[in-house]
Amino acid sequence: MSTLLAFEDALEEIRRSASVRVEQQTIPLISSIGRILATDVVAGISVPPHDNSAMDGYAFACADWHAGKHFNVSQRITAGQHPVPLMPGTCARIFTGANIPAGADTVVMQENAELLGDKVIFNKQPTPADNIRPLGQDMQIGQTVVNAGEKITPIHIGLLSSLGITDVTVYKQLNVGILTTGDELIPTGHHLKAGQIYNSNGPMLSALVTQAGHNVSLCIHAADTLEATKDALKTLMQSCDVILSSGGVSVGEEDHVKDALEKLGKVHLWKIAIKPGKPLVHATLQGTPFLGLPGNPSSTLVTYHWFARLLLSICSGQIAELPQYYLVDAGFNRNKTIQRDEFLRVFIGKDGLAYAHPQQSSGALLAASESQGYLHIKANTLVEYGHSYSFYPFSGF
Repeated sequence: MSTLLAFEDALEEIRRSASVRVEQQTIPLISSIGRILATDVVAGISVPPHDNSAMDGYAFACADWHAGKHFNVSQRITAGQHPVPLMPGTCARIFTGANIPAGADTVVMQENAELLGDKVIFNKQPTPADNIRPLGQDMQIGQTVVNAGEKITPIHIGLLSSLGITDVTVYKQLNVGILTTGDELIPTGHHLKAGQIYNSNGPMLSALVTQAGHNVSLCIHAADTLEATKDALKTLMQSCDVILSSGGVSVGEEDHVKDALEKLGKVHLWKIAIKPGKPLVHATLQGTPFLGLPGNPSSTLVTYHWFARLLLSICSGQIAELPQYYLVDAGFNRNKTIQRDEFLRVFIGKDGLAYAHPQQSSGALLAASESQGYLHIKANTLVEYGHSYSFYPFSGF
């Protein structure tokens, strides 16, 4: 086990060797959902641009109030209207979102006002600034409101629209190539012959890459020969910003990916101390980042979530953050330790405890679909009932 790279060290190696691979472009804000912001967005105006009323009610100067005072209503202010300065000693009928007139510093909601003919009385003592949304309460001019590297969400669309922004500078989408290997694999839609299985990793990786907001530009399946593997990699290098592969990265006689990489580029890491997913390889092929994932489906999924996702984030210009976890108590025991970090597929019971799926094989994908996330058991750690461990929901990847 001494030759295996620790989990955290493998993550750091990818962070160290990866860099942005795509150019910038300016596109309409409304078309930018899911894209990665390339420059900070700074507010050119304050929001709201004026003090305004948070309620339907009456605006006045708090200092003019005393118990039993009857206020004349000197003006009526609706949202979108520019008010005139408030006449001293009077109040203004005001509606939600309307600008506060000069001379007023308080709004009393209409439910707390009593109409007496053409006058208004406020029986409860007001507090200055009550029910007023001040200028710049949400955003202030010059404030950075969205940072470069953030993925644009519908909330960002609304936020930037409130600043009057129509276009944003984003990174172009990352073009990702996918290589699968294995003579036993055939595409879905074909009849299985003896010894064959369907290629599930190719479609799964394509879906994961697409879900992350990147473009799958080319998928190739290579025969289990060194030449076929090298030819496939050369083709992918010509049109892809990053290459992901599954299978062929172990030490078997039919595993040719690592040998092909050493002939075409530089290998940064090979084999990491995690389960499932030990045979992972990271390389650079004439400037093109490459990450080779194991061929067993659960190993492919785990290593994509932890390593490929990180690599693609950095190369696409996105802020590269590890997924969020929270502590969950284990609902089971395991009386042995292993020398690798393990990611158990678990579900959370009604009692709030984490329970391991009974099938933890690296070749079993159904376990992931019947689980809710990973319980991270660090190397050389027992699993003890009631003890807390880091839980990573699948939704966080």
